[in-house]
Amino acid sequence: MIRPATPQDAADLAAIYNPYIEKTIITFEEQAITPADIAQRVTEVQSAELPWLVAEIGGRVVGYAYASKWKGRCAYRYSVESTVYLNESQTGKGLGTQLYRALLNELAGRKIHAVIGGIALPNEASVKLHERLGFKKVAHFPEVGFKFGRWVDVGYWQLTSGA
Repeated sequence: MIRPATPQDAADLAAIYNPYIEKTIITFEEQAITPADIAQRVTEVQSAELPWLVAEIGGRVVGYAYASKWKGRCAYRYSVESTVYLNESQTGKGLGTQLYRALLNELAGRKIHAVIGGIALPNEASVKLHERLGFKKVAHFPEVGFKFGRWVDVGYWQLTSGA
């Protein structure tokens, strides 16, 4: 089941996200976040009239996806950055694709023109996910992040609606 996130999901969302912070270069955050941090982020995204979705299996939150403003300037109002995270036990099962499609459907209903996914590289699974959904690589920034004692590249993939 995929549904909108609520503040009550915050502890589950933090539990999904924190292992990525602590063990991977997928996110450039370096300190674990609290459920209160996540609850505030959910509120900010939803207050901007953008979706934050969660995926549940057996009543347990196992993944989430959301869109945030791409930039603050008004002319960017039809562009967003997308984010998807899954519980580590749920990767490689197609759930990320289902969750991302649900997010894209929500965004289409809100007349979003460009969806931009930033990917810390290398990350073959995320690249394949984005390209399977029709995203095209539009940028590559070498060595823009520094985590775990090494420089990390970031690529950007974009999906543009026909509108």
